[in-house]
Amino acid sequence: MNKDIISTADTVIANTYKRFPIVLARGKGCTVWDINEKAYTDFVSGIAVCNLGHADPEVAAVLARQSETLVHVSNLYYTIPQVELAEWLTTRSFADRVFFCNSGAEANEAAIKLARKYFHDQGQHERFRIITMEQSFHGRTFATLSATGQLRIRFGFDPVLNGFEFIPFNDIDALKRQMNDNICAVMMEPIQGEGGIRVPDPGFLKAVRDLCDQAGALLIFDEVQTGIGRTGKLFAYEHFGIAPDIMSLAKALGNGLPIGAMLAREQFMTAFTPGTHASTFGGTPLVTSAALEVLRLMEKRNMVDHCSRVGAYFRDRLLWLRDRHAVIMDVRGMGLLLGMKLTVKGAPIVDACMEKGFLINCIQDDILRFIPPLVITEKEIDALVECLDKILEAVR
Repeated sequence: MNKDIISTADTVIANTYKRFPIVLARGKGCTVWDINEKAYTDFVSGIAVCNLGHADPEVAAVLARQSETLVHVSNLYYTIPQVELAEWLTTRSFADRVFFCNSGAEANEAAIKLARKYFHDQGQHERFRIITMEQSFHGRTFATLSATGQLRIRFGFDPVLNGFEFIPFNDIDALKRQMNDNICAVMMEPIQGEGGIRVPDPGFLKAVRDLCDQAGALLIFDEVQTGIGRTGKLFAYEHFGIAPDIMSLAKALGNGLPIGAMLAREQFMTAFTPGTHASTFGGTPLVTSAALEVLRLMEKRNMVDHCSRVGAYFRDRLLWLRDRHAVIMDVRGMGLLLGMKLTVKGAPIVDACMEKGFLINCIQDDILRFIPPLVITEKEIDALVECLDKILEAVR
């Protein structure tokens, strides 16, 4: 049966993913099972999506109730779940208004459009260029692809859109050299995810904020991966004593439901007026009711504090592994967004872990990424570390 499903999938589905040879059928908490009932502890969580774990019963109950009430209407009309979700997000962040969409790429697309439109409305038509970071990742649409600072992501899609410039992450002098009157925004992940779990140097983000203020440019934070508690704060920018002007969210916002959000200060969001931007499925009653329940449950269960505490424990265990195995060069990250850089390729280690019942992820060829549900426990972490310890003993 497993082979039949995989064979059919490889025939009828676009070949855009290098999939592992397992068919996942169900999940609960931090565990998923394949169709053969083999269990795996999930340290990927849908790429930092399922913060409350799989099949949370309270989220499922809200989905069931809403599906029997109102699933979708046009954004030509008001709906209560969308209004309540926007109010929840704005009261707990720097932002005044929210635009809802379906994904992180769409949220970043909206952020790019808003920054350009704002300066266009000010009569500064030449101020449309955006500085982003090398090794960044902002999405797969043409605008977000063009904003992504990785050649391998942009390869084959030339010519990409004009208007994006790249500087090295953590290089404030490079940003100073690039800043001019044509720059409308600096767009960056506060902690780079796909680029290798790269944490900013002390003072870097504050210096970026100051440069943007001095130049009159906007600061856009892509918190698609870092947001909604992943780093041990509700939003990663809270670690650094600053706030952006625009922020994108997605991934964990819906705990698996497709939702994105672009948040901004009132001053800048006024550039979006009726007809300037839209999304047919953005902020439907179904997904916003689920997202609101996710956020309420995270608050009720103190999940951000749990992430901070368990993330520190996990990091200590990874540092213990580093001290035991020469192939581990570095341990990096915050909260439950952690990476372990190796001197060897990580794919064989990912495969070995999967064979032992653990799902982990490899990025940039040699960095193991650990992004489990925020409900992960020390016991589950210890089991993975024990597994990795044995696997790494054979790696030279």
